[in-house]
Amino acid sequence: MGTNHSSGPKEECGICGIFDHQDSAKLAYFGLYALQHRGQESAGITSSDGTNIHEHKAMGLVSEVFHEDDFDKLKGDMAIGHVRYSTTGASNLVNAQPFTATHRGETYAVAHNGNLVNIRHLRNELEDKGSIFQSTMDSEVVVHLLARECDSNLKEAVSSTVKQLQGAYSILMMTHDKLVAIRDPQGFRPLCLGKLPNDGYVLASETCALDLIEAEYIRDIEPGEALIISKDGMESFFPQGKQKTSFCIFEHVYFARPDSDIFGFNVYNYRKRTGEILANECKIEADFVMPFPDSGNYAAIGYSQASGIPLEFGVIRNHYVGRTFIQPSQSMREFSVRVKLNPVRSFLKGKRVIIIEDSIIRGTTGRSRVKALRQAGAKEIHMLISCPPTVNPCFYGVDFPNTDQLIAAQKSIEEIREYMGLDTLYYLSQEGLVEATNMSSDKFCLACFNGEYPIEPDRGFHKHTLGCGCNK
Repeated sequence: MGTNHSSGPKEECGICGIFDHQDSAKLAYFGLYALQHRGQESAGITSSDGTNIHEHKAMGLVSEVFHEDDFDKLKGDMAIGHVRYSTTGASNLVNAQPFTATHRGETYAVAHNGNLVNIRHLRNELEDKGSIFQSTMDSEVVVHLLARECDSNLKEAVSSTVKQLQGAYSILMMTHDKLVAIRDPQGFRPLCLGKLPNDGYVLASETCALDLIEAEYIRDIEPGEALIISKDGMESFFPQGKQKTSFCIFEHVYFARPDSDIFGFNVYNYRKRTGEILANECKIEADFVMPFPDSGNYAAIGYSQASGIPLEFGVIRNHYVGRTFIQPSQSMREFSVRVKLNPVRSFLKGKRVIIIEDSIIRGTTGRSRVKALRQAGAKEIHMLISCPPTVNPCFYGVDFPNTDQLIAAQKSIEEIREYMGLDTLYYLSQEGLVEATNMSSDKFCLACFNGEYPIEPDRGFHKHTLGCGCNK
């Protein structure tokens, strides 16, 4: 498998669960297809026929991992699925999810989105008591904690387990006859519940997965909630009570699909609103506004409509570039940038251009793209970013690099402007970022911008797992 050369922050993970549908595994497959943007390293589905657990997982995209005959083996009316990008644990098959284990006659399958900040402590404690681990991922720790409570009923076991977890977690768990959804008390990562046309249920990271399988959105799983679905109905409880939320604002800035509703509001409208606020905060005279497709598209629409400056596409994206391609030699180092986006030279020549981007992480890819626009003849290049400078790593499931790899942590805005070869560089204010949500700032985790971490991270452990190779 080749290397993923994403130009932005790496996605987290996506999860999807189906309860009470004869084609549960296929519905989970389509749900994962809709969530592919959240992770492209591996994909897996585990199903239950009421007696036995069946699974299939492999490295690669959903379309690469699953084939028609795989669903002949994934029997049953209940299934959970997972697409993964590793934030903790190496990128290999043993770390693909869902993670499945059998203990005292019961099989548990777990799919997890997020990052536990006390994972090292939990793992060491479990190993001291005799646990043997097959993988390096958080999900296996959750299974071991559940197994220690196997003498309790499922509700008590779930309650005892989650009380030991610290950090970000949206979890789907399946036994032979029950589907469980768990969300951390801060609600860092999204998780929603929908109803299938046949009266079954679906759980998914984003509402776009519900849309694809024609499920009706019911509600979000609440922060701190655990929900058990069985043939007897649904049981909701809050093992740790309700706490102050810390929704990850970067879900809206970058990760979630624009057709999803996350944390109670629509992603498309949010991104468009950040562009409108940018237009109020930073007024520039230019011939046209453009995004680098596709990351800045929706904020660029908002900026154009609010400013009255026409929206154009000064670069064209090659939609047939896959996750992997043969890397150019050092002498061809600009090729890897041009292969994805190519300037429209005759259109750019002599023009004053405003570029709208959603973020700058390392700055290397952005610098190459600006250089290409200069070479195409652009007269002025102004770049506006629809979020504040990213100056701190994330410990809750977004794979930002360490501080020494974040350009905004190493350089001033003026130094970044010079490094990237821009006439103007402007970042959306933190106030503007929050204003676009129509919610108060205390609802969100803004640690990547302001360094105020809602839960103290284990910095020594995550220091070596956060490097993502992104170079936006």
